[in-house]
Amino acid sequence: MTGEGGALVRGVNGLEPAPPGRKRRAAVAGVDGLPTLLSNAETFAQVAVLAELGPAGYADAGTSREPGTILLTVSGGAADEAVVEVAAGMPLATVLDLCGAEPGDGVLVGGYHGSWLDPRTAAAATVSREGMRLAGGTLGAGIVVPAGSSSCPLGEAARVASYLAAQSSGQCGPCRLGLPDVARALGTLAEGTGSPDAVRRAVRGVERRGACFHPDGTARFILSALDVFADDITTHLEHGSCGRPVRGVLPLPEAAAEPDCRLDVDWTRCQGHGLCAHLLPEFVDLDESGYPSFRPIPGWMLKDVKRAVGMCPALALRVTP
Repeated sequence: MTGEGGALVRGVNGLEPAPPGRKRRAAVAGVDGLPTLLSNAETFAQVAVLAELGPAGYADAGTSREPGTILLTVSGGAADEAVVEVAAGMPLATVLDLCGAEPGDGVLVGGYHGSWLDPRTAAAATVSREGMRLAGGTLGAGIVVPAGSSSCPLGEAARVASYLAAQSSGQCGPCRLGLPDVARALGTLAEGTGSPDAVRRAVRGVERRGACFHPDGTARFILSALDVFADDITTHLEHGSCGRPVRGVLPLPEAAAEPDCRLDVDWTRCQGHGLCAHLLPEFVDLDESGYPSFRPIPGWMLKDVKRAVGMCPALALRVTP
């Protein structure tokens, strides 16, 4: 969350590092209420190089429209994960060759708020803001993640979607409720029992409705995955799986293990209202009389589980490890 500008300013000011909800540009009032120049380390480094070399020297690298160099972080299916500095306009294929990376099923550009490119598009794309835009992607923070071919790409995307759903500050409905719905829909699709249309419907519920860019960036990541991995999705729906394991090719931060939680019911109180199944349809089954049975629930769903407990009309639910 501290990657969001307002959250960063609040953290520096000694407040909770969460998005403030109300848009307020740091250039107007930031740290200690003063106008604050807020950018990333690479931008400040580029300004220093420009000041030292001058406009002409700086423009020796890059293109006429985008002079200078770009830092790229290449990981995932690359044999040599690295941060590389390249001139703007370099072919993306050259970058992948430098890092011993094969596109495999696709290449993610722009990070987890970016877009997937299919192998053919990635082979023709150039590393620049304009080049990525023409290819249907975004340069973003310069994250390049080739999927390779040894891991299930749909499972990898579902894994990241679950992570993104857990990274909400919980301040608006599209993040707090919508992103878990999107993650569940994509996870079900990876299991071979969902549908791309269900994922798209869930995504439409969060696009352009959030208090920050997190829902829109997540939507871009997932919708592009549906397009690029269409053949893999068909295989999952026909056979239940593509036959490849999910190897964790897409990097995620190391996190403390979260034990699964579960819902238990006090049968002396339960009256079979079925509201818990409405709130957690993937994890609660109702019998013919409307009484629930529960499946283990991942730790990142704890907020939704507690919400179901709080809304039970009979106060019959509780959470246990």
